[in-house]
Amino acid sequence: HVQLVESGGGSVQAGGSLRLSCVVSGLTANRHCMAWFRQTPGKEREGVARTVGGGAYYADFAKGRFGISHDRAKNTTYLQMNSLKPEDTAMYFCAAGDTCAWTSFNYWGQGTQVTVS
Repeated sequence: HVQLVESGGGSVQAGGSLRLSCVVSGLTANRHCMAWFRQTPGKEREGVARTVGGGAYYADFAKGRFGISHDRAKNTTYLQMNSLKPEDTAMYFCAAGDTCAWTSFNYWGQGTQVTVS
């Protein structure tokens, strides 16, 4: 049974930082593409960052501010978010997929809310 459990969301002032965590069970995360998505009410879910095999790809709005990483020993994927802006306010989801296409992720967490004021 695959489970992805996010944590680390919260409320922060603009310019602040948060680190989101995604603990994975039921699959070996480093053998999959791991990603973070976000969604705000009334909008489609959008990809934030993804990583596989040590490489990383970021959406334009995340470049230079966010960092995705994976701790193999803990089977945990992180999203470090710096210089947060009010427009980063969203529910953030962790996802795992066999490939890294944005539409290919088939395992999802429940999400963690990030609010930037």
